[in-house]
Amino acid sequence: MERVSSAAQASVVVLNTCTVTSGADQDARAAIRRVRRQNPEARIVVTGCYAQRAPEEIAALPGVSLVVGNSHKHQLAEIAVQNFCGDERVSSTFVSLGSLTGKRELSTENSIFVSDIFAHTELLAAPVFDAANERTRPNLKVQDGCDNRCSFCVIPFVRGQSRSLEMQRVVGEVKTLVAAGYREVVISGINLGRWGRDLESASGYRRSASGLSSEALREPEAERRKPGLASLIRAILSETSLEKLRISSVEPMDWSDELISLVASSPRIAKHAHVPMQSGSDAVLRRMHRKYRPWHYREKIEKIRAAMPDAAIGADVMVGFPGETESEFEATRQMIEELPFTYLHVFTYSARPGTPAADMKDQVPVQVARERNRVLRELASEKKLIFMRGFVGKTLGAITLNVIGNDPEGDFTEALTDNYLKLRLRGRHEPNRWQPARVKDVVSGSLISE
Repeated sequence: MERVSSAAQASVVVLNTCTVTSGADQDARAAIRRVRRQNPEARIVVTGCYAQRAPEEIAALPGVSLVVGNSHKHQLAEIAVQNFCGDERVSSTFVSLGSLTGKRELSTENSIFVSDIFAHTELLAAPVFDAANERTRPNLKVQDGCDNRCSFCVIPFVRGQSRSLEMQRVVGEVKTLVAAGYREVVISGINLGRWGRDLESASGYRRSASGLSSEALREPEAERRKPGLASLIRAILSETSLEKLRISSVEPMDWSDELISLVASSPRIAKHAHVPMQSGSDAVLRRMHRKYRPWHYREKIEKIRAAMPDAAIGADVMVGFPGETESEFEATRQMIEELPFTYLHVFTYSARPGTPAADMKDQVPVQVARERNRVLRELASEKKLIFMRGFVGKTLGAITLNVIGNDPEGDFTEALTDNYLKLRLRGRHEPNRWQPARVKDVVSGSLISE
């Protein structure tokens, strides 16, 4: 098989889905319909979280040929070859949903490959590239799954238990990306701050079936403590020549003083902290089963800002959680107003099947939740604009992306600064280059260079 530039040209189309909200499910179904409309002959393979959560629902959609859950995503290419090319060499390695459910009859003739995600104890990962920026900023997943049980979240049930990519495998992947010419790598995970908790020692090896790994047995006792995210970051910095490492979302209680100090002190780590907040109300956080209180969160954000005055600080915030009163929402709004955020991802609560929150009383009316969402988005926009204007007249480093545009002043290349701000760099520039840029203005959510 060869890669093509659009779904309209493809014989096989793979759709990777999300299921964090009902809107994400709707988007996935719309994408399936769109592909089928554009290319009726294409075989559509649906994978990801929605596929793991509701495989039969997806398999029943017109045009879907295969449903491959997260449990089998790492074998997706082999499954496709087996089903579409008649390759029997791999047929014995797969278990269909039908064989896992006894006498249950499937309502579709489409093939479904889904099994118990909690049976997975190791992580198989490869770099992922944004379609628009495939020549720059690869995203390397080093952790998957989650052991938390937030009352609103379905993700643990479609991603499984927390598991980490072993340290030397992470280092090896980063070295490969550096050798291929990439200058910035983003490390990510479903619960990135938990990286290493399932590994055996500070060197980042996994416990073998017979107990400690042979590597761990050779280590001094002091070195057998469990590794953490900070130790992984240090290994990447010391064992690779990567120019810039960016850390994706880390839960508030995992922003230790050690991690904050490490990010602040190294010029090779992007000054960017994404710290999920969800709510500024203690009562709401408790109903959400979040493991921190508002004062804990405030302390972490203030420490990050004190250590990194120019850093981007972002958060996820949810409005309309069941039972959220006006005063509870106001506590969230006020906390956002007071803290030095530079951007927010604001979500309206969406009931997910099987979660405790879906059965809670006092569901907030949709129109009320949407208005609260609007209020916070406007506040976030104001704070971001103030933050961006603070860099007018200053010089920032930015990595060029694979996006060329034009405005009244001519062509520009889109770039991303160390502290996560869009920047228009005058002229056409090759992607994947770190360049200094002096900022002269802020227009339409982007910094404008001289």
